[in-house]
Amino acid sequence: MAENTWIVVGLGNPGAQYAGNRHNVGQMVLDELAERLSARFGAHKSNNRVAEGRLGFGGPKLVLGKPNSFMNLSGGPTAALLKFYSVQPDHLIVVHDELDIPFDEIRLKSGGGHGGHNGIRDILAATGGADFTRVRVGIGRPPGRQPAADFVLKDFSGTEKQTLPNLIADGADAVEAIITDGLASAQQKFHSPKV
Repeated sequence: MAENTWIVVGLGNPGAQYAGNRHNVGQMVLDELAERLSARFGAHKSNNRVAEGRLGFGGPKLVLGKPNSFMNLSGGPTAALLKFYSVQPDHLIVVHDELDIPFDEIRLKSGGGHGGHNGIRDILAATGGADFTRVRVGIGRPPGRQPAADFVLKDFSGTEKQTLPNLIADGADAVEAIITDGLASAQQKFHSPKV
């Protein structure tokens, strides 16, 4: 059963005051996925808010997890989800914000280091450095000399908010493509220049 189950974790910080922050774009993508699956998030003993559904009739089971911990402590809740559902890290997809990718672009990868992202760093520590797939949602670099830590904890700008629904939909599409078509095929689709 677990072989046809995928854990999708959206990184962010808990609480209404953070909900619209750039740092929470991973959780925004999970909200979109939950809506597509007609699933609702509820409390779970893994210290996540969890929603479950199937990708298409009889398709793979998706377990969507939003850690209740702050971003820097995402590892424990993520590892707890894998253990609870008996899923290996090769069926884990983590959706997170990425400063090194321009806003409105998506990049997909498996494995590698944390690239300075504290949420990814903690998941790597909690899973023993396991390879898992990442949907990296581009938020771009802060303007001028604004510190990155301040930038990620601010909401998207007015201009960005006009494009944000498309970016979130792309993130959800990317998760679905990884599961249905495989990472290499999904990378070709999402790494190609937009027409």
